[in-house]
Parts: sequence; C-alpha cells; structure tokens
Amino acid sequence: MTVIAGRYRLLDVLAEGSAGTVWRALDETSGQDVALKEFRAPAGLPADKVPLLYARREREARAAARIAHPAVVRVLGVVTEDGRPWVVTELVRGLTLAETLEAAGPLPVREAARTGAEVLSALRAAREAGAPHRGVRARHVLLANDGRIAVTGFGATPGDAPEPEAELRSLGELLDGAVSALPSADDRTVALRAVVEGLTHPDRARPLTADRAEEELRRVAGGGARPPRTESGAPVGGAPTGGEPGGPEAVDAPNGPPAAPRSVAQPQRRRSPRRSHVLLAGLVGALLIAAALAYQAVREKDRGAGPGPVGVTSTAPAGPGALGAGGGGGYTTFLNEGR
Repeated sequence: MTVIAGRYRLLDVLAEGSAGTVWRALDETSGQDVALKEFRAPAGLPADKVPLLYARREREARAAARIAHPAVVRVLGVVTEDGRPWVVTELVRGLTLAETLEAAGPLPVREAARTGAEVLSALRAAREAGAPHRGVRARHVLLANDGRIAVTGFGATPGDAPEPEAELRSLGELLDGAVSALPSADDRTVALRAVVEGLTHPDRARPLTADRAEEELRRVAGGGARPPRTESGAPVGGAPTGGEPGGPEAVDAPNGPPAAPRSVAQPQRRRSPRRSHVLLAGLVGALLIAAALAYQAVREKDRGAGPGPVGVTSTAPAGPGALGAGGGGGYTTFLNEGR
C-alpha cells in the first residue's frame, strides 16, 4: 500500500470530489487511524497557477490547525508528496448533515437546535483564531457516531472570509434546511424557527447577535421554548415576550418542557366553610332551640298545662339531622358540607 511522507499508509477512500480525495490512513508513528486529504488541481487550470493553488491550500490548512474547539475537526498537520500538500486531520466516524438529511429527513427539533448551537460555537472559535469558514454548508457538518458534532472546511484567508453577518446567514440557511419540514405546532419548533428567521433575515434595528443566537439555540436544545430575543432583550421579529397583563404566562423549566399556561378563566374550586363557621352556626341553632324551649315553658306555666318535659321532648331534636321542618334541614345540610 502507498505510504505518504514516509508515515501515513493509505487504507481506503472515504470521500472523493473534483478538489481531491479523502483517505482513511494509518499513522504508522502513532498507530492511530487518521483522515488524509489529497488535493488536486482542477482540470484546465494553467500550469503556472497550480503551485499558487497548492500554496494557498497549505496556508489555509495551517491556519485551521490553530483552532482548538471540540466542534471543529482537528487539523493535525500538513505534509508534501510529489509537490502537493496532503492535510492530516482526526478521523471522525459518522455521516455529514447533508447525508443524514437526505437519508432520514429533518432532524428532531432539539437535535437541530443542538447542531446549530455547536456549529455556531465552532464558527465563533474559528473567527477568533483568525481562520474563519468560507461558508458553512450541510456537507461541512459531521454528525459523529458518538454524538459529537464537528465542522470541517475552515482556514479561509482574510480576503476570502465572509462578514460576520454573512456567516450567521449561512448558519440560518443551514438550519432552515434541517427543520423546514418539521411541523410548526410544537412550541420548541416555533422558537427554533424564530431563531432561523432572525439569522437569515436580520433586523438591522434589533439584530440577533451570535451570542444571543447561541444562547437561544441551547435553550431550545435543552427543552425551553421562550421566544428568542436580541442583544437588547427585545423579541426577534416582534415575537411576544409573555402573556398580556393579567393574562396567562408560561414558565420554562431549566431543562425540561415548558409549563402549561395557566388559564385566567379557570374555575375556582368550591371551598368548604371553615370549622369556626360551623361552630358558630351550631351555637346560634342551640340558642334558638333554648329560646323556643323557654318560651314554651313560660306558655305552659301561664296556662297551667301538664308537665313541661312532654313539650320539651316533642320539640327537641331526637338525633342528628332530626331537627324537623322549618329550618332544621338547612342546618343539617350546612353541617354536612363542612365535613
């Protein structure tokens, strides 16, 4: 098998295009598998331009090697073979986002938001390292088998680097392609679409900055669905920030689904009377009965009728709930409601 630069043994082809071939190779020094990119000059390029193209590709690769971020495919080195640069990178096992979308359709909303947040974090790290991306596309995003998200294709020179706003738009377009077929009824999907809208159609008066976009993407990825806001705190695209005064509001859990809105028209639960009210009513009833008995006794005494106990027995309650007609029933019912 072919060995490049006396160290990297070519094993098999991982990808191939007009610009070159990506090989899986064995680093015989470390014993690890790596990815090795072989550059080719496009057909028809004048011979005197080929060395300039190769020198440019080497500069870009060395610039990308300065980026240290978990969401960036690490460039391990650049070697030369037959006058052509070969770029050595870590080997990330998985599929590109483009392949995933083609095979399985749009990503679940939380996974799409997580992917967007990781890509945005990688773009920011690359810009800070002086090696921005020329324009991230779904083919540059790797969804690793171990769950990692890694971006490749960095190393643009200052003259080729897009403006930060253009970089955010390219991310918005990438996310739009990842979620365009998702239903919009889910709160998290609505929130993610609002972020995509803020990235692809920035409002100059209330721009969605990279910091704010990443914060909102991670919020959606974590299960939150609060409408995204600009750096000043204003809602993106005029999205509502909460309920109307006195109206329903939803409160997001830190890492879980949002709480259900509390309806203003929710019926109030019927409350039972307090025990003090029950005792007061009982006392009033007892006083009324005592007054009736006293009145009856006075009448019997004035008339010279038979012994009072007969009258008392006939008017006093015989047991619980046996107060008779004329108001006793209501009293009993009132007590029963208080139990």
